[in-house]
Amino acid sequence: MSMERRKFIKSLTAITANAGVNIMNRNKVYVIQDIPGTREGRPKINIIGATEFGELKVLLPENAQIILSAGPLVFKLRKALKDYTSEDYLLLTGDPAIIGVACSIVSDITNGKYKLLKWDKQERRYYPIDIDLYQKMSDES
Repeated sequence: MSMERRKFIKSLTAITANAGVNIMNRNKVYVIQDIPGTREGRPKINIIGATEFGELKVLLPENAQIILSAGPLVFKLRKALKDYTSEDYLLLTGDPAIIGVACSIVSDITNGKYKLLKWDKQERRYYPIDIDLYQKMSDES
């Protein structure tokens, strides 16, 4: 993790603490891939609103890619997501192939139950979406 990123997370922690938000024992928001431009200090999008749902934890740098074999990336994501619980959230950023792998790993960890954060452009805020892959559908649908 870059020094700038560490400073950003430290300042974000201080801001939330000053706002009376206890980030200890909070859920985590796993940001799958860092936002483009973050390394230069000019991220293309602002994801601070996601801190409403928990502490941000970036899993991969913005330039991460699946090249030839997904094995090394799967290993890295499994390690980064080992503490994921069904109360945490995924923020789906970055390469769609990596997003698919991350969702698969989380689904495996939680038996198909996990949460996503979806950005609403009109309301300009994140909304939580609960995923339950094995939910039984009623006959009425």
